[in-house]
Amino acid sequence: MPYDTASLAILCLPFAASLVAPWLRGRRAATAWMLVTAAVGLVLSAALHPALADGTALRSVIPWVPSLGLELVLRVDGFSWLFLMLVCGIGLLVGMYARYYMPPEDPLSRFYALLLAFMGSMLGVVMSGNVIQLVFFWELTSLFSFLLIGYWNQGASAREGARMALIVTAGGGLCLFAGMMLLGRIAGSYDLDVILAAGERVRASTLYTPMLVLVLLGALTKSAQFPFHFWLPQAMSAPTPVSSFLHSATMVKAGVFLLLRFWPVLSGTDAWFWIVGGAGLLSLLLGAAAAVFQRDLKAVLAYSTISHLGLITMLLGLGSALGAVAAIFHIVNHATFKASLFMAAGAVDHEAGTRDLRRLGGLRHAMPITATLAVIAAAAMAGVPLLNGFLSKEMFFAVAVSTHRGPVVDVLTASIAVLASAFSVIYSLRFVVGVFFGQPRSVLPRQPHEPPRWMRLPIGLLALACVLVGVLPARVIGPFLHAAARAVLGEDTPAFDLKVWHGLNAPLLMSAVAFAAGCATYAALRHWFATRDTVPLLGRLSGRLLFERVLALLTSSLPGALEGTFPGRRLQPQLLLIVLAAMVAAGLAMWGTPLRFGLRASGVDPAFALLWLLGAACAVGAAWQAKFHRLAALVLTGGAGLVSCVSFLWLSAPDLAATQLLVEVVTTIVILLGLRWLPKRIAGLALDTSRARFRRYRDALVAAGAGLGLAALAYAAMRHPVADSISHFFLERAYSEGGGHNVVNVILVDFRGFDTLGEITVLAIVALSVFALLRRFRPAVESVDAPAQQRLQAAWDAAAGADARPALADYLRIPGLIIQLMAPVIVLFGVHLFLRGHDLPGGGFAAGITVSVALILLYMARGARWVETRLRVAPVRWIGAGLLLAVATGLGSMLLGFPFLTSHSRHLTLPLLGELPLASAMLFDLGVFCVVVGATSLMLVALAHQSLRRPRAPADDVPEDR
Repeated sequence: MPYDTASLAILCLPFAASLVAPWLRGRRAATAWMLVTAAVGLVLSAALHPALADGTALRSVIPWVPSLGLELVLRVDGFSWLFLMLVCGIGLLVGMYARYYMPPEDPLSRFYALLLAFMGSMLGVVMSGNVIQLVFFWELTSLFSFLLIGYWNQGASAREGARMALIVTAGGGLCLFAGMMLLGRIAGSYDLDVILAAGERVRASTLYTPMLVLVLLGALTKSAQFPFHFWLPQAMSAPTPVSSFLHSATMVKAGVFLLLRFWPVLSGTDAWFWIVGGAGLLSLLLGAAAAVFQRDLKAVLAYSTISHLGLITMLLGLGSALGAVAAIFHIVNHATFKASLFMAAGAVDHEAGTRDLRRLGGLRHAMPITATLAVIAAAAMAGVPLLNGFLSKEMFFAVAVSTHRGPVVDVLTASIAVLASAFSVIYSLRFVVGVFFGQPRSVLPRQPHEPPRWMRLPIGLLALACVLVGVLPARVIGPFLHAAARAVLGEDTPAFDLKVWHGLNAPLLMSAVAFAAGCATYAALRHWFATRDTVPLLGRLSGRLLFERVLALLTSSLPGALEGTFPGRRLQPQLLLIVLAAMVAAGLAMWGTPLRFGLRASGVDPAFALLWLLGAACAVGAAWQAKFHRLAALVLTGGAGLVSCVSFLWLSAPDLAATQLLVEVVTTIVILLGLRWLPKRIAGLALDTSRARFRRYRDALVAAGAGLGLAALAYAAMRHPVADSISHFFLERAYSEGGGHNVVNVILVDFRGFDTLGEITVLAIVALSVFALLRRFRPAVESVDAPAQQRLQAAWDAAAGADARPALADYLRIPGLIIQLMAPVIVLFGVHLFLRGHDLPGGGFAAGITVSVALILLYMARGARWVETRLRVAPVRWIGAGLLLAVATGLGSMLLGFPFLTSHSRHLTLPLLGELPLASAMLFDLGVFCVVVGATSLMLVALAHQSLRRPRAPADDVPEDR
């Protein structure tokens, strides 16, 4: 398989499998799907290595939006290949482990869908050859980690941990995006290869320091480094397979990957040394000290992860090429022993029913195999000889003693390295001895025993890797480490020797001192561990408290102060500020480039002028009637909209006229549904006070200024000579390149299809947001109550008299029947508009609005319950299907070697039917149709349910104008 096809398959396969996974039924089928996906990715990644051994980088460029300079660039070198193997390999083991760990009642297919998407996001980060593309996948890892951490969302700790992780990492991602924009500007390109070759120019730039700070904020937040370390222990409410994957090969490793990826460009300055080295040193020490005193097994491992990531960050901050090699080596070693330790902790929790170190002990008798594997992994974490952790720790000590930043810094660095290593021995001993040795301290919730064989297999394979790398490092990891180091350092790659024995030297002496100090300290504090939980000082230094205080300030105190200045229950002041801000922005934009209205002039048709005067009268009347009668204001607003429709027809734009008319119908009905929920006016409110008159005159002045300004802008745009060239471009190419005579629709689904995709995505988000906001107020009973029907019938009987007139229900049934008969005709008309949209006025948007009108009429005639039960409308599925179809249409063109959303058209001549136009853009237009129908229906469902509730109490009413 060509390498470009293989790299694209590695990236796309997890996302495609994630879409299929939720539809799988049965735990075996879901597990097999996960394992096959990860195994295929692992095999494809392994197949790329022969081409990377000499230090080359494989690039695959796929056009995305060439007109905007956007391309999908996949880049794999020795360093990113190492991460590919870690992500796919540990993902395979985690998938196997999760099959037996997750409770039987949990939907395993949904869990695997999120896990696969998370894996694909991390693969996108390490394979990105464009920094903007890297940030996109970077934020995807934050999103899917949020969903995985909060997977068991019935628990408050899971929800809080997921929210904290998302806020911290997504906020860091925004800083990273700004930093990458600056970095691309300095280097002159957003291509990774260009940036990596521009190290001297980047470090010499005046924008280097702010850019460096922004990039480091993204890296340090993702890797949970000081002062952002507090979110990682709070994420321990996630299922153990998620924790194992997140700590070993994904998410937190993305930060150190970024530091290594841009090490040749950003390192070598004092700012890099103090920020990166300082954050790593503090994280190394604080994480290790906190891990010693935790009582939860996963908390011990979480804080130890902070410490080990701090070790990697500190190695990179020292600025040594050998430190970068040691950092890469420890990334691999940490991934193997930390994944196995998390799985061992999960096995203990799964079989014993608890992770509390105060209750565990003596499990080596009930779980001998698990105990043996956990001892090996913990010994690797502690740096015991003949295990992989010992080798990378010795490299760390070698870098620490070779630092030359002054006597104080040199001594401090070496001392903290020994101290942190001693701490690692302490918490490793506490993990092993506290769980598997000694006597049980209490009655356990479950009778412990060995987990299933296939649940132990991933732990055993990872423990075996720790031993093989520790005994035969040059053969097992040597070639891969050399290729990864060369990919990062290039010609500056130092010579290093992976041997178990380097003789009696300073690193060996430091390792021996750290190991002996750790064992002695653990023996001295063993009784203290049994009686105490945490260290008070660490509690006071907790960043979680600071985070919660800042979050409370941003979500409570600050909004409260703003609400006092800008009342949230009155939209008028907020709209005034928005309009004024838009006018100021437009004025600043026009300051240096005044509008040019061109030299052409044409006469004004009196009939057209009269039409516009009628529309203006409707608009002014609607504004005036809004103070007295909202229904009348709504009718007059519709009149202004109809004038706009006629104007479009007058100017030979039937497509816009039809769309405008349909939108007017839908919005008018939707506003009618929500009209009764607007605040009621207080009786006797004085509208003729001087303050009220001033407000009306002010609003009229602002409205006139904004309207005239927008009219002037539109007139200048239409009269400017540039407008002719743009229109001629589309008119000349609509049929030859887009395959349609309807220029407007061809622009929407072909020339500017990327914009349309963004618009329907926004429409879907708005619909989901409206539904989410209103669903919490849904009434328990969704039908008109019987007393109300009885009062209405009594009033009808009183007006009818004693003669036998038809009942009220008979009269109400007649329009409902008529509407029910008209609905299929309206739907058929919508289908007609859709099919003819590429050549005649119509299209997916107009067709979607038309079908939505039919649904609205059925809601009005039969009620929400009848439509939902009889028609089985599923708006969310319509939205999802539409977005997937639109994206699939664009990806289909990419698979054929064309840019995203490239359209192909042809005309077929069929018997009886004649010439039939066909275009791939019709599939994209079908996606637009589905999204419009789903979004409109979803918002209608929310409002229809609201309309069945009783009006608010008078106490909730506020005047519209005070």
